Amino acid sequence: MRILLAAAGSYGDVAPYTGLGARLRAAGHEVVLAMQESFAPLVRAAGLTFRPLPADTSAGGGGNRQLMRTAAAFVRELGAGLVAAAEPGADVLLLSATTAPLGWQLAEAMDVPSLGVYLQPTHPTREFAPVVGGGRSLGGLGNRALGRFSLRMADRVYADAVADLRARLSLPRVARGSVRRRQEETRWPVLHGFSTAVVPRPADWREGLDVVGNWWPHHDPDTPLPALFEDFLRAGPPPVFIGFGSMAAGEGARLSELAVSALRRAGLRGVLQEGRAGLMAHGDDLLTVDEVPHALLFPRMAAVVHHAGAGTTAAGLRAGVPAIPVPVLADQPFWAARLAGLGAATRPIPFGELTAERLAEQLGRAVREASYRQAAGAVSRRMGTEDGAGQVLKAVEARLVRRRPVSG
Repeated sequence: MRILLAAAGSYGDVAPYTGLGARLRAAGHEVVLAMQESFAPLVRAAGLTFRPLPADTSAGGGGNRQLMRTAAAFVRELGAGLVAAAEPGADVLLLSATTAPLGWQLAEAMDVPSLGVYLQPTHPTREFAPVVGGGRSLGGLGNRALGRFSLRMADRVYADAVADLRARLSLPRVARGSVRRRQEETRWPVLHGFSTAVVPRPADWREGLDVVGNWWPHHDPDTPLPALFEDFLRAGPPPVFIGFGSMAAGEGARLSELAVSALRRAGLRGVLQEGRAGLMAHGDDLLTVDEVPHALLFPRMAAVVHHAGAGTTAAGLRAGVPAIPVPVLADQPFWAARLAGLGAATRPIPFGELTAERLAEQLGRAVREASYRQAAGAVSRRMGTEDGAGQVLKAVEARLVRRRPVSG
């Protein structure tokens, strides 16, 4: 079977799909991942075929209207990229939350089944506010109303791109949001790649929306940490990881100084990940790293300080280590609040309020109060019983079987 998996966004938005693709390939399927060009090495390292999508996912500045215009322009380019990626053909489309509104049109034109494979909960529910709404509950009615409003805003962002794409694919014109409504009416299946230990399936979700557990970025489990890392880890007690992933570009100097000061105040060693911010520090009790799989590094840490992106949040919990979340934007306050609610993290420090003093205080608590590690360990054990990629595989194969004609 030929499977086209399409995802777009920052590293944390796309890297988990390399592990999902590798699982599907191991089951005998031909898997193509369509992502930005910068992720081609990750895709090919997983033994998968790569096809490029437009790369500019930066939102820019200028207020909400400018953000909307920037996002709308990007998704118009994304639609054209998806058409090119699908041109060689596919038997099924797997779509991330970002690519789904465009992928629906593609699946209709190709007359092939599709599945949602989301890393965040996007459907309205009474149980929590939309993940991009800052993580603060507005009560049952308010949460659901705001969730519906968020979907209408997403339809507005995608409207021109959908119209362009349908014209390009020779599909009839439709009213804004009508394709989404049709998908809901037909119970279009969405499998969510996060743990029920972190976000239980909301009781008011419709049939077809399931939480199946994480799928993880692909890496060779036999690949050891480089000798430099092993030497540093053996030279003293477990250090603290500090990294902000794709966030905080241009703030490396300030954040590096702040991180070093906090570590010294707390009497802890540290591993700083450069990331987009460009963190950098030197010293006997400090190590700066670039790209190292979290699955290899996090289990060796005393705690992890991060921006609370979905992927990094999950990786820390999988490792069973406590966190100090420093959310920046988008869905990060939601995941930070979940971490704290589970008892696996200290109270989040909003990025704009981060100081060396506050970080040092939270570091001391996370490392020295056993309850945080115990809570993280309990979630880790729950996550270990889940097989998100395996559930996607079952759903893909079941959906393909249902579409095959019954022979006479």
